[in-house]
Amino acid sequence: MKKIFKRYWPYIKEYKLQYLFVLVGIILTVAATTATAQIMKPLMDEMFIAKKEEMLYIIPIALIAIYFLKAIGRYVQSVFMNYIGQHIVTRFRELLLDKIIHLDMTFLYLNRSGELISRVTNDINRIQYFVSNMLPELFRESLTVVALVGYVIYLNATLAFYSLIVVPVVIYPLILIAKKLKKYSHRSQAKNADVVTRLTEVFNNSEIIKANATEKHEVERFSVQNWQFFKINMKSVYVGEIVSPLMEIVGAAGLAAVIFIGGKEVYNGHMSVGEFTAFLTAVGLVFQPIRRIGSIYSKIQDAVAASERVFEILDTQTRIIEGTKLLVEDIGHVEFKNVTLKYLDSYALNNVSIEINRGENIALVGDSGGGKSTFINMLLRFYDPDSGDVLINGTNIKEFNQISLKHHISLVSQRIYIFQDSLAANVAYGQEINEARVNKALELADATSFVASLEDGIHTIMSESGTNLSGGQRQRIAIARAIYKHSSLLLLDEATSALDNESEKRIQKALNEYTKDKITITIAHRLSTIEHADKILVMQKGKIVACGNHNELLQTSEVYQRLAGEFEK
Repeated sequence: MKKIFKRYWPYIKEYKLQYLFVLVGIILTVAATTATAQIMKPLMDEMFIAKKEEMLYIIPIALIAIYFLKAIGRYVQSVFMNYIGQHIVTRFRELLLDKIIHLDMTFLYLNRSGELISRVTNDINRIQYFVSNMLPELFRESLTVVALVGYVIYLNATLAFYSLIVVPVVIYPLILIAKKLKKYSHRSQAKNADVVTRLTEVFNNSEIIKANATEKHEVERFSVQNWQFFKINMKSVYVGEIVSPLMEIVGAAGLAAVIFIGGKEVYNGHMSVGEFTAFLTAVGLVFQPIRRIGSIYSKIQDAVAASERVFEILDTQTRIIEGTKLLVEDIGHVEFKNVTLKYLDSYALNNVSIEINRGENIALVGDSGGGKSTFINMLLRFYDPDSGDVLINGTNIKEFNQISLKHHISLVSQRIYIFQDSLAANVAYGQEINEARVNKALELADATSFVASLEDGIHTIMSESGTNLSGGQRQRIAIARAIYKHSSLLLLDEATSALDNESEKRIQKALNEYTKDKITITIAHRLSTIEHADKILVMQKGKIVACGNHNELLQTSEVYQRLAGEFEK
């Protein structure tokens, strides 16, 4: 816990003013709690036994004043503790998302989206108790214990010794319980991630579930994870809930000792009834914060486990090291120089060398797994080569700042990403919306007619993943997005696969004019898409096995002849 506290300290110390208000609230609460015990002495001795009439007025008013101060203290403490907790948790959500989204693609591919969502939501919520409530509550309850123990020792040191001797007995069981709770908390958070992952898969694959009538199958799969989550949480409850009854038993034993020994003191005339009542009240009150400290200690284990999971992500280092050079000029030359990238036991790219110049239209063809997508991903620095170099305008791509690099690259991938925003915001994604540019990009993408049919035109709000659009319409928006960015390097991965032949021809014609002064790299499985390319790279098992234009390859490459035959089918 000490290690986790050190990690939070830089954030916690920023809330000095708020913690000052929390401290004021704690002092008021502790003072009022101690005064509650103290008022019992005049209540018994002067009001009931001595029967002083003025005490009938003084004590009720004093009692109201005590609880009024306590209420103010509790309110101030609670408001500012919650402010600290909510503020830090809100910041941590952003910190965690910022960290995750900036990590390399290998990390994002290897970690389930449900797991990452769980860290940003569930784990972050669990740390709120640690950063906002734990410190003030521990301080308040500890201060209350110290104040009340000091008070009971002041009243009768001997009696205080016998009444509080049972407290150390519970410390060892509490330590054992805390260790168990931390273990169960880790398992609970991991299982929560499994539940979120199952839900994410179900909602992302709803069409295939409906198409195969596998709703029952998916509910059963979810049910397994859901009830495992329940069982782990119940184990945590079984162990965690032992703390409160254990402390109740300790408190009862302490009070029993007070009543037995204190009763003898009153009988022998060594204590007044009022002193004994005040002492009994103070001892009763001292066991309440001790019990709460035990409960806090148990809850801390859950927050510590969540914190470890959060800091595990924050401590993860990206494999893609940021460059410092700004890419200011348009990309006019791309070179792969003996580039090799290995994934597990196979080559994604194997000693690839190629040069591409401004104005060239390059097509990549080959069997699935040949390295086509990896080729274009290298230009986006989704991965860095194990050996060899990727050069942009003669400079190693690793030397460039990634934002400046990607400013010059537009990607249309196989999977179309539509955000829940206006159509114009989707086209101008990440940039200021210029309606004239949006309309021009949509025109080049052959999307004008379908946009005109929308009720609000380019201001129509897209549903999640663009489910209110057809596949072809989504693809047109993706192409318009690439055009709007006005990049000097276009990467088109199956960019027109969802379009009919006529639409594809119109878009191809527009793109040919638009990309005359740009580098275009296209992955396609249609002959019409690639036959007019300046250069076609035939890839197999990460290697370029043939290179040339369509006619040349038909004469010289058996692999391309086979692929061309498949394209025509």
